[in-house]
Amino acid sequence: MLQIKSFVFSPIQENTYVLYNESKECMIIDPGCYFDEEKATLQSFIEQMHLQPKMLLNTHCHLDHVFGNKFVAETYGLTLQLHEIEQQVLAFAPTSGLMYNLPFDNYVGDFILLKEKDTVLLGEDELKVIEAPGHSPGHICFYSAKQHFLIGGDVLFQRGIGRSDLPGGNHETLLKSIREKLFVLPDETIVHSGHGPATTIGEEKMYNPYLN
Repeated sequence: MLQIKSFVFSPIQENTYVLYNESKECMIIDPGCYFDEEKATLQSFIEQMHLQPKMLLNTHCHLDHVFGNKFVAETYGLTLQLHEIEQQVLAFAPTSGLMYNLPFDNYVGDFILLKEKDTVLLGEDELKVIEAPGHSPGHICFYSAKQHFLIGGDVLFQRGIGRSDLPGGNHETLLKSIREKLFVLPDETIVHSGHGPATTIGEEKMYNPYLN
């Protein structure tokens, strides 16, 4: 059974997620910790809960989701896992940082590449990889069928959708991803988004103004 802890980090107010199990193993998804005190907050939670970080995952590699990649990878000896196409987005992220006056040191190291229908395992708990491009060309989500939740990145928000005006984005592709990849999930599925509060698939089917 996975527990989910979220943090809101950086001036861009990005949601960073730590998923952990009864065995005190954890995975860190989209570490957006930018300031030293944010990195300390993340590290302190992991230490206080006596967790052992086993995986570092990115839903996509826009700057606000990767600020903390290097810190997490080096602190816990982890290899970044992401979709193959997102390597290009990650390489560009520091340039984006300079444009937004948010310089940062990028992750350097090997990659574990994820694709549609791959399974990410933490102990006995599993997350299925769902490819959902449109906001970013290699965007993926992580879905727990057993616990009815989705770590959705910047695809679907409460009454909103991800931007599609960034390099590699495409509005029609994004809508297609939501309708064909996310809206086929059970209505009770909780969506933990990259920004803002959680929502459910059922709520967004009914009330999301971008999809009705």
